[in-house]
Amino acid sequence: MNQSENKSNGKKAFLQQLITLDDLDIFKQELINEFKKLLKEHGGKPSKQWLKTEEVKKMLNVSTGTLQTLRINGTLPYTRIGGVIYYDADDIQQMFVSRKFQHAQS
Repeated sequence: MNQSENKSNGKKAFLQQLITLDDLDIFKQELINEFKKLLKEHGGKPSKQWLKTEEVKKMLNVSTGTLQTLRINGTLPYTRIGGVIYYDADDIQQMFVSRKFQHAQS
């Protein structure tokens, strides 16, 4: 018998169905191309534009008090709707860009 059956998940696999390194390389390229296409469609930006306080605290790894200080001193703009505070993902990114420092070469 030149066929080897694998009945896991109710599917049969035969020796003639072996995957080659070339097959894996082709699959890898197709997967990379699909990811690039998805990133291009979404502009590489996070799909969620408005973030709640808990999400921002986790993202920045800061406490509630620190986040409140960033709001009060105007470092991080926010929008309040009812009792919920929202932060624009672009504003968070801009906060990092505007505070970027480079050390001078000595």
